[in-house]
Amino acid sequence: MSKKLTIAIDGFSSCGKSTLAKALAAKLDYVFIDTGAMYRAVAYHCFNKGLISKEHVNQEEIILALDDIEIHFEKNQETNKLEVFLNNINIENKIRTLAISELVSKIASIKQVRQKLVAEQQKMGTKGGVVMDGRDIGSVVFPNAEIKFFVTASPQIRTERRYLELKLTTPNITREEIHKNLEERDHLDSTREESPLIQVEDAILIDNSNLNQQEQLDLALGYVQSKL
Repeated sequence: MSKKLTIAIDGFSSCGKSTLAKALAAKLDYVFIDTGAMYRAVAYHCFNKGLISKEHVNQEEIILALDDIEIHFEKNQETNKLEVFLNNINIENKIRTLAISELVSKIASIKQVRQKLVAEQQKMGTKGGVVMDGRDIGSVVFPNAEIKFFVTASPQIRTERRYLELKLTTPNITREEIHKNLEERDHLDSTREESPLIQVEDAILIDNSNLNQQEQLDLALGYVQSKL
């Protein structure tokens, strides 16, 4: 049996990295871990506790609340997809809103939040056979991953993709709102002091602005197969 690799995928919000990660995991029979969902789960918990809003971040109380947060993934037997659970409650649909998107980068900038979730992510990937996507997977979570991808796309393409996704659940959403949110998240993710989003030297760059999902998957699979 060939060795199972650890595959790290980083990139900006709405660039298609989760789509690629899920497709790679399915093709290789690996486990897909959505680290963004973990940060969203923390943001959702803290928002419900009144610890964070667009205008306010109670960092001290958020750090104290981390002990009350337990996150795990379970496979939905109908869709065959992993869904995120917060304290044993399925919150998969509740964390995919623009309201949570506006808070997640603020949560992710808190050192203690990242330390807690990075430790959990590293446990999940100890045996390989994992595809993990996020902002600091190749740089912090798995710096020794055998394959690292950095995924990007033009701001216009990313805005349109996110719009098509969100308008199903939020019909009144506008492209302008989404574009503004993506700009803010890009800035926060790239400039935060703790584990900023960077393209590490050994990451393979994939600009999928002009690629469909299958073309992106085929390109990434070519690199993986050469490693295997």
